[in-house]
Amino acid sequence: MHPLLGDDLARLPELLDETRAYAVRLLAGMDDRPVARTPVRRPPSPLPLVGSGAKGAMEAFAERWEPGFAASAGPRYLGFVTGGATPASLAGDWLTGVLDQNPTSGIDSTAPDLEREAVAWLRELFGLPPEHEGTFVSGATMSNAAGLAIGREWLGERRGIPVAEQGAAALGPVAVLSGSPHSSVGKALSVLGLGRSAMRRVDLLPGREAVDPARLAAALEELGGRPAIVVANAGTVNTVDFDDLRAIIALRERYPFWLHVDAAFGAFAALSPGHAHLVDGLGEADSVCVDLHKWLNVPYSSAVQFTRRRDLQARVFANSAAAYLGPVGDDPVHLTPENSRRLHAVPAWFALAAYGREGHAEIVRRDVALAGLLGERIAALPAYRLLAPVRLNVVCFTLADAPERAGELVNAIIESGEAFLTPTVHDGVPALRAAFSNWRTTEADVERVADLLKRLAP
Repeated sequence: MHPLLGDDLARLPELLDETRAYAVRLLAGMDDRPVARTPVRRPPSPLPLVGSGAKGAMEAFAERWEPGFAASAGPRYLGFVTGGATPASLAGDWLTGVLDQNPTSGIDSTAPDLEREAVAWLRELFGLPPEHEGTFVSGATMSNAAGLAIGREWLGERRGIPVAEQGAAALGPVAVLSGSPHSSVGKALSVLGLGRSAMRRVDLLPGREAVDPARLAAALEELGGRPAIVVANAGTVNTVDFDDLRAIIALRERYPFWLHVDAAFGAFAALSPGHAHLVDGLGEADSVCVDLHKWLNVPYSSAVQFTRRRDLQARVFANSAAAYLGPVGDDPVHLTPENSRRLHAVPAWFALAAYGREGHAEIVRRDVALAGLLGERIAALPAYRLLAPVRLNVVCFTLADAPERAGELVNAIIESGEAFLTPTVHDGVPALRAAFSNWRTTEADVERVADLLKRLAP
């Protein structure tokens, strides 16, 4: 054994204690760390020839890299849709690394069974029926890609074409219909060989990001009975708008289509009594995307992909020519693009076991209330203008008199170190969006952000 490895093994308990102490200092200083930083690009240093051992590596990281990291785990990081890591999920994540299980096969451990239990809990959390079977993946992008891959196989099934064997080209042109598709959907269509050009945007309801069901029906009618994929949104990025899932499902009586619902964070509306109606019908979708490192507040990377057609999923992702992986069945190795991966389920399992449905419902209810509070504060500031009602957990707004300067405001917020909001464009207007999904955020944080916006107002 290399001497540095031998030394680290001999003092492993001490190294873990030092790492724990370092992590505690980072968490304790989260409120004082700049929420975001303007990146200063560093050229890569040469690969160490000898190395410095684990302690030396930690010291080098603390000096060279950690000071430039954002407080994205903190309560005023309101960019993208970023959760933090609850104490239980963080503990689960550490143990995931310690145990280092590859859960894709049930040959050597019960890791896949833990994933199945976590999936069953999540299915219940979101109110999905038992026929929706789920699999852990690395994020919403992979969840959307997996759901659309199953939908692609369904299209082939309707036409007697085994797409997994013959390839996407055998299908010919495919129509994918959506009102406000997330950018990851286009990426998935590219990867799946359907092409970004397969996406056909359908007109939206006036002043909304939700699809107009009548226009969707017209688009399906134009296909002349040809099967299609419909991507519905349960929570758009800019304004958290929801397609009317019941109205879309009703169209199945007249038109054949695979319904994939991108509910990356909108699925959590099911935990709020005042908003659960927004996801009514989710359980009747053919595939569903939910991103867990958003509102479940588990560390990156963690998402789940649900589908009612596990048989088609296995047809797409089966490792049928690898005898050492066992027969094609319900093991994750036959259900996702990855043959080997991290045991994503443990942090989610820890979070659900620790806080249950009610604990996570409290996070959702609090974040929704805080988003509403910030919306009220912004609406009261003459320098700003809300671009949409605060429907759930995102506040979308712009500068009232100079929306073209929204990017300057984002930079000023970053430079302050007080908060982070992401820039966007909504209905052609440059804007900012504040997304609430962190378990730590409080009213005091909202007031701090509101005061910052007031100070930075032109």
